[in-house]
Amino acid sequence: MLNQTDAPVGVPQSVPALLARNAAQFGSKAAYREKEFGIWQSWTWAEVAEEIDAIAGGLLALGVNRGDHVAVIGRNRPALYWSMVAAQKVGAVPVPLYQDAVAEEMAYVLEHCFARFVICGDQEQVDKVLEVQERVPQIEHIIYQDARGLRKYDHTKLHSLASVQAEGRAARDRLAKELAAREAELDFDATCVMLYTSGTTGKPKGVVLSNRNIIMTAKASAEFDTLRPDDEVLAYLPMAWVGDFIFSIGQAYWTGFCVNCPESAETLLTDLREIGPTYYFAPPRVFETLLTSVMIRMEDAGAIKRRLFDYFLRHAKVVGPKMLDGKPVGALDRLIYQLGNLMIIGPLKNTLGMSRIRVGYTAGEAIGPEIFDFYRALGINLKQLYGQTEASVFITQQPDHEVRPDTVGVPSPGVEIRIAENGEVYYRSPGVFVEYYKNPESTASTKDAEGWVATGDAGFIEDGTGHLRIIDRAKDVGKMADGRLFAPKYVENKLKFFPNILEAVVFGNGRDMCTAFINIDLTAVGNWAERNNIAYASYQELAGHPRVLDMIQSHVEEVNQSVAVDAMLSGCQVHRFLILHKELDADDGELTRTRKVRRRIIEEKFSDLIEALYSGKPEQYTETEVTYEDGRKGRISATLAIRDAATVGLAGQTQVAAE
Repeated sequence: MLNQTDAPVGVPQSVPALLARNAAQFGSKAAYREKEFGIWQSWTWAEVAEEIDAIAGGLLALGVNRGDHVAVIGRNRPALYWSMVAAQKVGAVPVPLYQDAVAEEMAYVLEHCFARFVICGDQEQVDKVLEVQERVPQIEHIIYQDARGLRKYDHTKLHSLASVQAEGRAARDRLAKELAAREAELDFDATCVMLYTSGTTGKPKGVVLSNRNIIMTAKASAEFDTLRPDDEVLAYLPMAWVGDFIFSIGQAYWTGFCVNCPESAETLLTDLREIGPTYYFAPPRVFETLLTSVMIRMEDAGAIKRRLFDYFLRHAKVVGPKMLDGKPVGALDRLIYQLGNLMIIGPLKNTLGMSRIRVGYTAGEAIGPEIFDFYRALGINLKQLYGQTEASVFITQQPDHEVRPDTVGVPSPGVEIRIAENGEVYYRSPGVFVEYYKNPESTASTKDAEGWVATGDAGFIEDGTGHLRIIDRAKDVGKMADGRLFAPKYVENKLKFFPNILEAVVFGNGRDMCTAFINIDLTAVGNWAERNNIAYASYQELAGHPRVLDMIQSHVEEVNQSVAVDAMLSGCQVHRFLILHKELDADDGELTRTRKVRRRIIEEKFSDLIEALYSGKPEQYTETEVTYEDGRKGRISATLAIRDAATVGLAGQTQVAAE
């Protein structure tokens, strides 16, 4: 049923075939834009096809063989996207890596996939590859796009992308037959890309995705939301992440819409406003950060402006979602909303770069209902989806007019879902990955013979609506010492709904109570400290300030009130907490590159702090190794205060954790 031998009639069988179709159908339409030196440059589909042909020819001239893995490292740039498609054209497999990964992380992926060729964005990425070349000696050629800083390097095996393209153009007649033969060999079951998982519980796994996986998923998801050739997206998320690949290559090549690449992370918001995308994706953290910045600015605004903002936003939260869902709204309510849109909401959406968004998605983590409702109130069609690398992203999506903050939607087109006896969610679809590269054991344990894939998440399907609700990671769901359910992610997401809390890690499996580590949001809490005349010189000093501890304690106790309402999860109330003296960091191994918490590493690294939380101590001295921006290691120390938080008993009475 799922692994048909033949491609559907009329569906191109590879991404390069989609490129050829687009060059013919949309030849003069903009396919990519990039902002460089403050100026937007644009390439049509016909120009993109020519650029990719030149790169493909250059790769052939360098000796890229069928089945070779070509690593691609760098920020979102058209030429790097073109390089991935060019690798496919010559029968190779593109392997994008996270550009902010340290050299050691890159070495593992480069060694595991046996990459012979690496395409880098700039000097920083070249330096990382050269640093680990002794460990990965099979690398034969390194290609770079930005030549700045590389003039005095040994260019024996180092080439500019421009020179590779020039070689491809010069050898076009000589290589045309071979290039055409390799492209003709590509079919629906040929490998399209290999993407590495974030490695939450161990070493990252190479997820092999075929043309069938990417194209059929792109087709189904684009039709689900009626994506069009005139849509615009901003490509700013890591190219190594499956979501960026499906949006910026899969759906872009299927629909023919334009992919826009910002100049840098620093100019992202400006570039977002200038482009005004119609199709937008961001993880909850981005929406949280944008909302925090809005609230900080409103705190500094004049009294009249604040009152107008509060009034129209309250009204919009009632009326905005109804209008999005096509529900009836009274004439007066509609008039007030339009007035608010003219004075407050419209300018705010324009400032956020969200004036033209027709379809917006968030995924990766649960988003706070307040944050979700805020954007829906502005008239932004923000929805949730649930997905995985192994699914080519899409497992469930929220249809228009069925959008709620507490579900992740209904099965995406072509996806089947079932819930196992232990509550784990399973799915199968045309997007299901081929295999984990060089890892048949993990492949077999994740995907069965009938194509069903274990998500590792616990959830249930609502009666009546058919919407899926995710409770937590299945492996993280456990039992308290008294037998009550322990679901840490449920509580962590509630804590992170507060703008002042950046990250939270809850402990309690097998214990008699739950405890938590908290990371404060330096921007939000720093602004609060400034308004309250609290001086501080560092994150550590601010995190340890008694008034900051009081504020976080009030947030924890508010969450406990909310958790206590759910009889099944009431045992997950946080009895004791501390604010960590450092932000959890991917460079220190505490988070994945997609900012997921690595619980096992945190439990090992901060075991002294966990022991102190459960021993009843009022404070604990600790020393922690950290990685600085230049890669150097160091140690920081601190004495952390530990607070008891009020909890709510089954009868509703407030209790305080015994010291």
